[in-house]
Amino acid sequence: FELRRALLTKSPRHLTVLELAAAQAGWGKPLPAGRARGIAVAESFGSVVADVAEVSVSPEGEVRVHRVVCAVDCGVVVNPDTVEAQMEGATVYGLTAALRGAITIAGGHVEQSNFHDYPLLRINEMPTVEVHILPSAEAPGGVGEPGTPPIAPAVVNAIFAATGTRIRSLPISAHELRRV
Repeated sequence: FELRRALLTKSPRHLTVLELAAAQAGWGKPLPAGRARGIAVAESFGSVVADVAEVSVSPEGEVRVHRVVCAVDCGVVVNPDTVEAQMEGATVYGLTAALRGAITIAGGHVEQSNFHDYPLLRINEMPTVEVHILPSAEAPGGVGEPGTPPIAPAVVNAIFAATGTRIRSLPISAHELRRV
């Protein structure tokens, strides 16, 4: 977190979003045993989004995301409920990609054709997701896609904090995290 703050000193909008996410997630406060936090920030479509992910990793290498805190500056907000819903939905897609989103190819063709064979996380697999919208005078930005990019980096940063293992590819493999 401190490194990101230092890197963002010349980007006040990004820094404000990052600090809001960290504050709302209780960054620096103790967590239950076996849990760790990771943080990431991204900009896309005129919006800035930061996520804090709280995760645990079992001895078998299974990753569980318990909580996600999302902060967004998407400019002037017309409908806050829509912004919140879009950030939650983007979190589903981002977590799915991070945890199980393999795309496989056979015979030169992608095997997954739609959601029946590309399983999204189900409601019982989802963490608690909190969305915090910054009041902003910036021009309205996107809210559909901008919530997706920062969640995977936040999760893998939390995994690193929990295990000391850096994840370099997605989806996250339990094999890489298994403790022998």
